[in-house]
Amino acid sequence: MSSSSFLRLVASTSRPIYSRPSLAARRAPILSASTPASSIPIAFAQCSQFSTTRRRSSGDAHAEESFEEFTARYEKEFDNVQDVFELQRNLNNAFAYDLVPSPAVIIAALKAARRVNDFPTAVRIFEGIKAKVENRGQYREYLDELKPLREELGVQLKEDMYPDAK
Repeated sequence: MSSSSFLRLVASTSRPIYSRPSLAARRAPILSASTPASSIPIAFAQCSQFSTTRRRSSGDAHAEESFEEFTARYEKEFDNVQDVFELQRNLNNAFAYDLVPSPAVIIAALKAARRVNDFPTAVRIFEGIKAKVENRGQYREYLDELKPLREELGVQLKEDMYPDAK
């Protein structure tokens, strides 16, 4: 049997021999162009309204955002945090930018961590700062500025809790 006749044979079968239609496929209603819209189940009628991809507009709202606008936006975001998920999502978004968040943003994040009672995330905020700054001097400046709030909230640094770990 030549390869071209084999391909014709395979293409002529409506479905592969090795697979059976699933139970759901056998029970699914067959919709034609003549089916009235009122008889279509809601799940089928509304599926065209959903998309799996995010629409991107050419004018991104945060494309030309200044550092002051970034700071104000994230201070507001952290002030509105109501649960751990929101806190961690906002932290992830804030630290994803190619800048170190200002102390005002860090203060708002620490207060939000305290409000939702999430001590581990508060400690991780300082680890994030340590990873984002360029040198130890900048990290020390952040620690000095945030020391009163750290003491007030009882947030310890990882290097204080585990002095032998690197």
